[in-house]
Amino acid sequence: MTQDIHVTDGSVAPSNRGLDRRTVLRGAALGAAAPLISATAATASAGDRGRGSGSAAGSASFRWLGTAGWRIDVGDRTVLFDPYLTRFTTGLYDGAFEPRTPLQTRPAVVDAHIGRPELVLVSHSHWDHLADVPYIAKTTGARVVGTETTYHLLVALGVDAGQISVVKGGEVLGFGGITVEVVPSLHSRNKKCAYFAPGTLNAPPPTVPSTISDLPEGDTLAFQVTAGDSGPSAFLMGASDFSERAVRGLRPDLAMIAVPSSTATHHYVPRLLRALDTPGVVVPVHWDNFEVPLRGSPVRDPSMDLEAFLAQVEKVSPATRVVVPDYRTVYDGDMHPGSD
Repeated sequence: MTQDIHVTDGSVAPSNRGLDRRTVLRGAALGAAAPLISATAATASAGDRGRGSGSAAGSASFRWLGTAGWRIDVGDRTVLFDPYLTRFTTGLYDGAFEPRTPLQTRPAVVDAHIGRPELVLVSHSHWDHLADVPYIAKTTGARVVGTETTYHLLVALGVDAGQISVVKGGEVLGFGGITVEVVPSLHSRNKKCAYFAPGTLNAPPPTVPSTISDLPEGDTLAFQVTAGDSGPSAFLMGASDFSERAVRGLRPDLAMIAVPSSTATHHYVPRLLRALDTPGVVVPVHWDNFEVPLRGSPVRDPSMDLEAFLAQVEKVSPATRVVVPDYRTVYDGDMHPGSD
């Protein structure tokens, strides 16, 4: 495994496990409000394995929005996945978690990162994935793709029902040169095999959602987004569990994989990587503290063992290149830092 560690001050770079084998690249630091830069073409390691081509990879760029979130630009078109940017405090990281924490959106923070999206993909409806989506949908007119639960919550929060596409998993949707494959998936579980706010909605909620506990999970999806006819293709996860049969055969160029907080999911990394046919590039996500503002270098979620995750990837797929992402770097379609 070759690992690219993109940091601004070294605070998140893994500190052990074969550093002599790793290529450390300094991220291209951008101001929070700076537009995404054009991606630079590079030879794709995945392309050598029959996936996306280097030239196609140069047409797309990727920016990590923290947690599970991504901004993907294909030319002048923008797709968002799980864009949670307000990152308000719930007490989750200081031992005083409050399920009745009011929902919040900070427009200036959100606007600085999203551009003009035409499509928003939502994996599930927990607050750290959905809370900013109503604002984004209402102010940009972007189409939202998500579950029936996501639909009912967004409509209750004032989003035009005509903007929302309800999916279940299995759909392959074409958006004029951008293909979105919807993948039925699963939510990750804690050490007790449980998780916060389970449940689904098959009808509008009785009251307008106002707290984080008013946003149930509502089933979980993953997505594979492909730019153009030949890629790159990116597999996007919002939680650290999956349906092995549902992902088998996807063969993405890039796999944005959620880091687990427990071992409740049996052999999570080996089963996932093998089902995806060992992607050429793996990008760990959802390992950061999402109650710290989206600036500077990511702060670790103390429950996530990023080093253990990296070691498992290396063991299962030594040829895979791992990129530990940075908030302020724009990556090309091969997840190499762009040039400013």
